[in-house]
Amino acid sequence: MDLDLQGNIERFTLPEIFQLVSTSRKTGTLGIQRDDDIVMVYFKNGSVIYGYGPRKTYHVGRMLVEKNRITPEQLDEVIAEQARHVSSGRRLGQVLIEKRYIDRADLEEVIRKQVEELIYSLMSWDHGSFKFYEDQFPTEEEITVNISTENVVLEGLRRLDEISRLKDHMPDFSTTYGLALSESGQKRDILLEPEEWNILALVDGHRDINDILEASPLESIETLKKLASLQLAGLIIPVEKGDSGNDRLEAMVDRLGQLIEDYLTQKIGQAMPDAAGPAGDQ
Repeated sequence: MDLDLQGNIERFTLPEIFQLVSTSRKTGTLGIQRDDDIVMVYFKNGSVIYGYGPRKTYHVGRMLVEKNRITPEQLDEVIAEQARHVSSGRRLGQVLIEKRYIDRADLEEVIRKQVEELIYSLMSWDHGSFKFYEDQFPTEEEITVNISTENVVLEGLRRLDEISRLKDHMPDFSTTYGLALSESGQKRDILLEPEEWNILALVDGHRDINDILEASPLESIETLKKLASLQLAGLIIPVEKGDSGNDRLEAMVDRLGQLIEDYLTQKIGQAMPDAAGPAGDQ
């Protein structure tokens, strides 16, 4: 696919389009339309930095109230002030920060959640159109975030109830899977669930889907869902069975080693206490 691309979601699924933009480390805007719904997702170097859809925007103010960052009264006050000074164009978050009801970290947290929820909702779209505008941003956002595209796609797929939709994107069960190699040694920030690690460990370039279903500790339907998610997220790909040439095998071992190293680093980081904390209390 050419990255000055446009087309129909029926031909290229949204996870595939997100994965293409991510692995190519592109900067620009992906416009997606289904019927009267239009969503814009902004990318920088392949990572999601913002998303907006008039019908799909989760209200920042309500999210701040739900997280007990502000009170309903404070939200009403700020909305009323916005209405009185509509010509200023100040965003809700900007007014909340100016009044010191929240700080920038609070705002970034809810914006991240807002963008993630927006993208999760897109994963169930099975028709519509898309177009990628390279190096173009239709608006300039005051607050942007940095979200791993692979992670947000994986989580969106985990939330899908339509297992049949995922199965539609699976190849024939005699197909063999191998690990997808990183593009030009690019390091990817990917967080997998334990069950996904278990399935990934069965992908060795020799087992086909039937073999993986037999070896998997999960039920067949759950195994298929994990395989489909890993493929749509770009972590595994169909390969020729027994494709274990020295160069490819070495690259696959390195790739798996990198994923395991990232996983262990994350777990150790979660387990380690803050070394500076106790010292500062003494």
